[in-house]
Amino acid sequence: MAFVIKDRVKETTTTTGTGTVTLLGAVSGFEAFSAIGNTNTTYYAIVHQSADEWEVGIGTYTLSGTTLARTTVLSSTNSDAAVDFAAGTKDVFVTYPADKAVYVSASPAFINVS
Repeated sequence: MAFVIKDRVKETTTTTGTGTVTLLGAVSGFEAFSAIGNTNTTYYAIVHQSADEWEVGIGTYTLSGTTLARTTVLSSTNSDAAVDFAAGTKDVFVTYPADKAVYVSASPAFINVS
C-alpha cells in the first residue's frame, strides 16, 4: 500500500451514512479513482451536491467494489468528524488539504542563505 496523489481524479457517489463510499465512475473530463491504484491511500474530499455537507480526509481505494474507505477524517462540516451523509449525489475527488500543504508566505520576502 502506497500513498498516491493524482491530478483530476473525480467520481460521484450516492452512498449515505458515515462508512465506505461506493464510487459510481469518473465524471466527464476526469480520471477514475482506479488511477490511485488498488489498496493505495490518497487525500480525498466528498462534497454533497445539494446539502451543506463536506469532508476532507485520507482514504483507501479498493478496486473490488470500487470503494473508498474514509480512513482518517481531517476536516468536515461535522466538527471534523465523519459526516453522516444524507441521500443525494456527492462529488468525490482527490485534493490537497490545506492542513497538509507546505508553502511560503505570500508576502514578498527574500531568502537569505548566508
